[in-house]
Amino acid sequence: QVRLVESGGGLVQAGGSLRLPCAFYGRAFTNHAMGWFRQAPGKERELVAAIGWRGGSTLYADSVKGQFTISRDNARNTLSLQMNTLKPEDTAVYYCAARPSLSPSASTAQYDYWGQGTQVTVSS
Repeated sequence: QVRLVESGGGLVQAGGSLRLPCAFYGRAFTNHAMGWFRQAPGKERELVAAIGWRGGSTLYADSVKGQFTISRDNARNTLSLQMNTLKPEDTAVYYCAARPSLSPSASTAQYDYWGQGTQVTVSS
């Protein structure tokens, strides 16, 4: 069984930065590709970024390329999302997800495990 716990959300002004960590509890972190998704009120959950098991393969939503960076520490079983130059449209609940595969995916349907989510609010 896998359990994911996100933290690091909060309220930040536009232009600011936040780092979201996600702790992976369970076996074989390195057997899982990981992803960050977000869901704003009234909208569908969407990919933010995803990363393969060794960190060499990444996917980013076009809206966050050059702004956000996904990374993983396989020694500490943690996933991170560094978010810079935040904008009000980045406001959403951010979810960490795990996929029992070596390769990342942009599809929510490909992920078996989800965290509870952490709220990120960017004020203008």
